[in-house]
Amino acid sequence: MTAPATEGTRIETDSLGSREVPSDVLWGISTLRAVENFPITGRQIGGIRHLVWALGAVKLAAARANNQLGLLDDARAQAIEAAAIEVMDGRWDEHFVVDRVQGGAGTSTNMNANEVIAHRADQILADPALRVDPIDHVNRCQSTNDVYPSALKLALFRSMEPLITAHVSLQKAFQEKAREFATITKIGRTQLQDAVPMTLGQEFGAFADTLAEDSILLETMSPNLLELNLGATAIGTGITAPREYRPAVLEALAEITNIHIIGAPNLIEATSDTGVFVLISGGLKRAAVKLSKICNDLRLLSSGPQAGFCEINLPAVQAGSSIMPGKVNPVIPEVVNQVAFRIVGADNTVAFAVEAGQLQLNAFEPVMADVLFDAVESLTNACATLETKCVVGITANEDVLARRVAESVSVVTALSPLLGYAKSAELMHRALLEKRSLLELAIEDGVLDAETIKRALADATGHTVAGE
Repeated sequence: MTAPATEGTRIETDSLGSREVPSDVLWGISTLRAVENFPITGRQIGGIRHLVWALGAVKLAAARANNQLGLLDDARAQAIEAAAIEVMDGRWDEHFVVDRVQGGAGTSTNMNANEVIAHRADQILADPALRVDPIDHVNRCQSTNDVYPSALKLALFRSMEPLITAHVSLQKAFQEKAREFATITKIGRTQLQDAVPMTLGQEFGAFADTLAEDSILLETMSPNLLELNLGATAIGTGITAPREYRPAVLEALAEITNIHIIGAPNLIEATSDTGVFVLISGGLKRAAVKLSKICNDLRLLSSGPQAGFCEINLPAVQAGSSIMPGKVNPVIPEVVNQVAFRIVGADNTVAFAVEAGQLQLNAFEPVMADVLFDAVESLTNACATLETKCVVGITANEDVLARRVAESVSVVTALSPLLGYAKSAELMHRALLEKRSLLELAIEDGVLDAETIKRALADATGHTVAGE
């Protein structure tokens, strides 16, 4: 016999027995057990706004489809719909309390959503004779195995939109700097050694174009997340759901989300295959690694201010040392580097989790969700932070760059078509031996004048001389 609830609790029962649940929460016994079983990260699924929104959307679509097919009465359907819309709107995020990393292939997340919506629907109905059950009504014609991956994919698709926006905006900021620095000549480097002349604008234009490639990649790969196995139920056979349910629920979900959703052609394959998460994770890793390389270059180019490259100045956003007065560090590129390191690790996690799937289901989607949402969010924030706190405020040390060009023997490559190889080599060796400017020597020997040198360097870098 079940003991009566103590003050401030209610009794709920499942197949394992009865438990007291706090009376002021919308979740129930399944969620309670999950909270007790998975004290892993301390981060709740309610913190993933896009995922909670997607869970609400799937439950709303299911209620509409079930009502349309006569599987759910009007009163319960309307109450579930109202509760699901509130979940989508973020009203009950604090009641989604299950840890993001959990056993059970996402069952605890699905049940958390079922219980919140069922209890809220009961409040809306306010009729003790007409109760809403989390499984029999909210989860009707569904399994965690089609609800959770469908919600996860929808949520990731939606979360990619602000990432793409931030990535494109960062790209444009670099492009603007490329225009600003278009005529500033500098020495390009290969293997950290002086190579040939280029412009600072070309260097920043390359940053912009490499970002543009990844903006396109992120945008083109995102629609792969829209192939859903909703209606597959347990393993893809659609057991417990009538044939008409799947087209009805997909149509409802597309209408609710205003997203072009695609039904997977083979539900058994779609339920067991999580390869799309490898694709998305790989794209995020590529974008993060390339962005990190750019940040490495910014740190090198700004190193100094006296003993380093000192070709550009990054905005000073905070004091750099508790012991060295006046020191300023490249903290914004450094934090972006660290975001990239985490995303590389996340990609490994996704790869291992996808590979570990067995037979008709992959049980490890929760950890994929945990690291992928973190990756998308942190990369979005990193792009925005790098743009606003670093790139837009970068300035060029034009005097340093001009002196380096004048002093560098590497400009000989740009002059060799005019001087010939032998004379170029002679001037280079003399410049190194006498520790003088190769350009000065060329003018001194009368083989080139200053205007010709200026035009030759402009031709070598691909920009025009001012006034032309």
